[in-house]
Amino acid sequence: MPAQPDDPVNDPARNGAGDEPRWSELAAQPPSPERARAVELALRERLPADCVLSREEELRPYECDGLAVFHQRPMLVVLPHTEAQVRDVLLECRRLDVPVVARGAGTGLSGGAMPHAAGVVLSLARFNRILEIDPLARTARVQPGVRNLAVSEAAAPHGLYYAPDPSSQIACTIGGNVAENSGGVHCLKYGLTVHNVLGLRGYTMDGAPVTLGGRALDAPGLDLLALMLGSEGLLLVITEVILKLVPKPALAQVVMASFDDVGKAGDAVAAIIAAGIIPAGLEMMDRKAAAAVEPFVQAGYDLTAEAILLAESDGTPDEVADEVAAMERVLRAAGATAIAVSHSEAERLRYWSGRKNAFPAAGRVSPDYYCMDGTIPRKAIGQVLKAIEQLEHKYQLKCMNVFHAGDGNLHPLILFDANQSGAWQRADAFGADILELCVQLGGTITGEHGVGVEKLNSMCVQFSPAERAAFFAVKRAFDPAGLLNPGKAIPTLARCAEYGKLHVHHGRLPHPELPRF
Repeated sequence: MPAQPDDPVNDPARNGAGDEPRWSELAAQPPSPERARAVELALRERLPADCVLSREEELRPYECDGLAVFHQRPMLVVLPHTEAQVRDVLLECRRLDVPVVARGAGTGLSGGAMPHAAGVVLSLARFNRILEIDPLARTARVQPGVRNLAVSEAAAPHGLYYAPDPSSQIACTIGGNVAENSGGVHCLKYGLTVHNVLGLRGYTMDGAPVTLGGRALDAPGLDLLALMLGSEGLLLVITEVILKLVPKPALAQVVMASFDDVGKAGDAVAAIIAAGIIPAGLEMMDRKAAAAVEPFVQAGYDLTAEAILLAESDGTPDEVADEVAAMERVLRAAGATAIAVSHSEAERLRYWSGRKNAFPAAGRVSPDYYCMDGTIPRKAIGQVLKAIEQLEHKYQLKCMNVFHAGDGNLHPLILFDANQSGAWQRADAFGADILELCVQLGGTITGEHGVGVEKLNSMCVQFSPAERAAFFAVKRAFDPAGLLNPGKAIPTLARCAEYGKLHVHHGRLPHPELPRF
């Protein structure tokens, strides 16, 4: 690899488009038919016939992930069966200088799995086996295409489960969870994906095998395992993951508290943590979210409340009784107008079903919705909710709010109709303002959904040119050619300069290389 300049931020050779691998500039340029045919033939020589998709109707399902605002048809899709085939695909694409986008279940919400027009989608859908459940070590060794919920189902006979539980856990895969560092309603007590992965194996774009972490408490050398968690497919194609399992608690109960003011509900979250209580889950929904969910799942929510908190305690019966009583005291002191406690496992699951179905419920009340993902200090929850109310008036759009309140991870659901002229642009600007507010309050632009292509402009708000240059340096260390998931997660210096100019004078910068509605 050629030597890097002493000052990569100010080096004129790397300023502007040169600070990012060239492939991102070609995202909207499909290859010539001759080029596409040559790549297809090369891959078919390496793979069985059922592993390569090339017809238009075969490629369409891979055009986008869960954020369908951004879509791009890939040149080819490959579905390997074995790690040897994954390596062959990477070696051939590296030889031919072809971008590769690894894909799981496609449930991501940041455009992170959106294909490259001149590239190959490498689907890990066939890597769907649970290789080992070790009840003594409390670990699971799985392939990346295994569904999140399937791990807990397989571990259940041993009294164990996998703690991170995104709302999409019935469909999302472990590989995608690793790529985005997913959380879920129980991440407050049990941690994000990064806290529950012990090791992984994968391949670089050059086809080199990499093993990080393992079953031991620590591994020699730099903590590169943590670097992979949330790396959004930019560094490795992951083929195997070792997960930590935890014992199923003897008892779990949910405290549901109603508030007549969203600010009071936000303050109650901070008060619970300040009291030294770490619930298994601590979630918040505003009145609009509860009203959308209740007819959908009949969770038993208080529709007169401006906000609802769901706080779960788990452990032994005595531990749960003491913690529930402590939470009730804090919630009443914080201004709760009503409190209910689940008295059966069915009732507990019903309370959670409403929160976990907030996204599909939004689809019942609005033609389209835009799910944001930012993180703020807990003490600022009330302030952010009040600000979102003002933004609703500014952009003339409604917004349902659901929070992983315990760790300050907010998920505003901006409701709009893409068939109305300018509606998406207003929703996009609405979301950008929320993310900038998160940064201003000391938070971040993403908690668990990743940057993908959705938050490239917001990265310009959060990170300095020097920080972005450091991100690119890490990317180059693992992928010198810049062929793994190019154009995602890290904005170029030129893009940020243009964003700042347009943001001040003309509003949000569109993604010119990506088709919208």
